[in-house]
Amino acid sequence: MYQSLLVCHSFIRWFVLVSLLYSIYTAYKGYSQKLPFTKKDNLIRHWTATIAHIQLIFGILVYVQSPIVKYFWKNFKEAIQNLDASFFGIIHIALMLIAIVFITIGSALAKRKLSDDQKFRTMLMWFSIALLIIFIAIPWPFSPLANRPYFR
Repeated sequence: MYQSLLVCHSFIRWFVLVSLLYSIYTAYKGYSQKLPFTKKDNLIRHWTATIAHIQLIFGILVYVQSPIVKYFWKNFKEAIQNLDASFFGIIHIALMLIAIVFITIGSALAKRKLSDDQKFRTMLMWFSIALLIIFIAIPWPFSPLANRPYFR
């Protein structure tokens, strides 16, 4: 089960990244060009948050099943010295939870703003911060913190 969850979690990250990038692009374009916030823009906002929450569920399932995380918490004093174990034991999940909180807050605030300009600006700001945090927290193949392949 763990391997299947890990593959799904690894695969869904691309949907999260693409949806966030598209949302940020849409928000930037709408804000800079003073466009109306359409039903399509609202769906983009909504689905970006939904995809991120689906990824969060898979991430939590992977976290509780992970042998690295289990080792980390059973051998905390030793494991905290190991960057790979520390990354997956604390850093990855903490940063990703923070990013999901930013996406959730940004989505909720944008939904409640009155003007189109404010909706785009709110989406742009909160989603961009979340994307930056996610880029730091993903174990890219080139990451100095912990690295994994692009696809499992």
